[in-house]
Amino acid sequence: MPRQRLTKDMVVKAAFDLAREGGLENVTVKGISQHLDCSVQPVYCYCRNMNGLKQDVIDYTGGYIQRYISERLEENDMFQSMGMAHAQFAKAEPHLYRLYFLRKREDIHSFEDIYRKETNPHIAEFIARQLGISIESARQLHLNMLIYNTGISFILTVLGSETDIGDVQRLLTQAKEIFTHSIIADIKQEEAE
Repeated sequence: MPRQRLTKDMVVKAAFDLAREGGLENVTVKGISQHLDCSVQPVYCYCRNMNGLKQDVIDYTGGYIQRYISERLEENDMFQSMGMAHAQFAKAEPHLYRLYFLRKREDIHSFEDIYRKETNPHIAEFIARQLGISIESARQLHLNMLIYNTGISFILTVLGSETDIGDVQRLLTQAKEIFTHSIIADIKQEEAE
């Protein structure tokens, strides 16, 4: 039986599988060749630049995360369900979570940058409609929850898969209520002045 011709997509998928098992540091030419059951020579054709391959793995992971989260979004509460989906992803895929979310971004230097470049703008629109507040207030609420949720999700990557997701749901709901109350109180304060 003739061997299957190696493609760049196969190399990237194999590298993704290795990163999923043990983090980006687990991605080596030898590991990829073993995963694909081939010699290292054809893998080197696609790995002349390991940094480029690692970026391909990060990009592939980004697509994987988008699919994972979109499958778990609830239309009637996109805000809460997105936070839970991120937490579930961190719990289920700790290596991929750290690889993607805890990496240095060269073009991001502030909370505003990360919010503008890496969040779904429809969430702020949903929050604004749901709570009857301005888009700007909704963005602030969303950013506050994003920061809080990132902290919880990071903790989940180190606690392991035995963590009770019900605890996470309770914490996210509590934080949402506190942040929402704070935003609404600020709006009322501004209106009173």
